Amino acid sequence: MKIGVNILNFGPGTDPGVLRNAARTAEGLGFDLLMVSDHIAITPDVAARYPAPFYEPFTTLSWLAALTTRIRLGTTVLIAPYRHPLLTARMAANLDALSGGRLVLGVGVGWARQEFAALGIPFQQRGRLTEEHLRAVRAAWQDTADLGERRIPVWVGGNSDAGLRRAVRLGDAWHPLRPTLPWLCAAVVRMAAYADEQGLPAPALAPRIALRPTAAPVEGAQRLAGEGTIDQIMDDLEQLRLLGAGTVVLDHYGGDPRETSHPRAAWQALATVAAHFRPSGAEPERSGGLS
Repeated sequence: MKIGVNILNFGPGTDPGVLRNAARTAEGLGFDLLMVSDHIAITPDVAARYPAPFYEPFTTLSWLAALTTRIRLGTTVLIAPYRHPLLTARMAANLDALSGGRLVLGVGVGWARQEFAALGIPFQQRGRLTEEHLRAVRAAWQDTADLGERRIPVWVGGNSDAGLRRAVRLGDAWHPLRPTLPWLCAAVVRMAAYADEQGLPAPALAPRIALRPTAAPVEGAQRLAGEGTIDQIMDDLEQLRLLGAGTVVLDHYGGDPRETSHPRAAWQALATVAAHFRPSGAEPERSGGLS
């Protein structure tokens, strides 16, 4: 199982230096993947959770590709309806080529009504638009020589049943965000049933979980995967491995934009996970990441 990191490409404390340090820290600790999120119009509903400056994901990942050598690069998640699918297809293919085949394209339908309105995109049609977008992106890749023999992995986000079905039909992996373990276990069973109904293989499992270390154990059914003591976090990772997750992405953002001004706490939490996840005394795997 590979371990990735969601780095913060937004907020008052984020600047090019912080982004550079975050990427190099993630790669230096041996993590396999770094991912960034996506918003275009920082409308009030977006700004309350993810304020400016907000660095556009393709631009940011292209820059970080030149500052790293091994770590994969991804979006968690690109809001599909916000861009023309031919633009997404070309930018993704170019970034993948320029980075040496390191791109993971995570996509989702979006949630910010005001941002949809600012962009002139019908919010109520975002599910249909996302599916049309994904089909058009794949068709564009097939019709060009941009990728050569390389296939860019497409992770489909969304915790709803519609998201599950979309992942089965159109994704290489399902990418649920910040779940509890009991909910995720039940959802994986539903995903397998949907795949059987469609006569399709079930997509891989690649969840993004919280990374919220605490001194005392966290109890209760609503505890998020990745929340609690380091022992709880490591047990969650093991449970996800047993559930079949091929990659797990750690998300240390707790929702308060002021956190972006104090990134060292997040980096320390990542260092703690890295130290526990690989065998005792082992160095980070520069060529293959944590596994």
